[in-house]
Amino acid sequence: MSLEGIHSLQFFRESISIPDEFTEEEKHSGDWWRQLVAGGMAGAVARTCTAPFDRLKVMMQVHSLKSRRMRLIGGFEQMLKEGGIRSLWRGNGVNVFKIAPETALKIGAYEQKWLSFDGAKVGIIERFVSGSLAGATAQTCIYPMEVLKTRLALGTTGQYSGIIDCGKKLLKQEGVRTFFKGYIPNLLSILPYAGIDFAVYELLKNYWLEHHTAESVDPGIMILLGCSTLSHTCAQIATFPLTLIRTRMQVQATTSMVHLIQEIYNNEGKRGFFRGLTPNIIKVLPAVCISCIVYEIVGFCYVSGILSRHS
Repeated sequence: MSLEGIHSLQFFRESISIPDEFTEEEKHSGDWWRQLVAGGMAGAVARTCTAPFDRLKVMMQVHSLKSRRMRLIGGFEQMLKEGGIRSLWRGNGVNVFKIAPETALKIGAYEQKWLSFDGAKVGIIERFVSGSLAGATAQTCIYPMEVLKTRLALGTTGQYSGIIDCGKKLLKQEGVRTFFKGYIPNLLSILPYAGIDFAVYELLKNYWLEHHTAESVDPGIMILLGCSTLSHTCAQIATFPLTLIRTRMQVQATTSMVHLIQEIYNNEGKRGFFRGLTPNIIKVLPAVCISCIVYEIVGFCYVSGILSRHS
């Protein structure tokens, strides 16, 4: 991969959790818009390709008590038997649809430079905190979509005709508050996820640079993919209990977060907080690779003028 390709991968990877500042040149040239479009398309394709694993994760998180022995193969067989091959992507529409507002809100909030004074350059710590706050802002605004995604993923064939139908039924049957069930654990997971992801990625990348600087000043594509995969994996494992609690709260009758934690621990033990982790981890590597490839393809199309003629 070219040097430009490596730099674009670094931008894409960092923009996932901790956005970087756009330079004045990028803002005036329109490169920032192209980067956001490329990142959005990459995320959409990656989420769609790994959607079956995401739905299986949700099912294992929620139905663990009813199906303690649900495993990867058994879970896929159950989904196929219930709704056919299309059911593997149930709920993916919302997951893809929320990319645009989520990215726009995140970048918009970050560009406010809440922690920057007198136009000073934002440092690593400030960038991390600002990125986390921006992520929290975006999650707050689009959180109802997270609830819709979970309900659609757990729905049976014919239960909902689509996103709008699901939203109408939830509003009529459960009220407005149901769209914010699980919001607290979701919010609590943002900072540790971003922190662990950022710290592990930088640690691995800097370790490589310290031992291979003589060979090359830039890591290769495989090194960056490896660092990104490991950092995402570590962050997901560390915050998975909060993710599981969020998912349970989204679908269960109103209950407090503390009460649910006690219930899971008493009925399922410590392992209960990690149900569904396996499919979640399996999808990390293909998601990162697919995102990188699509991001590069879209970037190439812009550079070659294939997309710019239609934009």
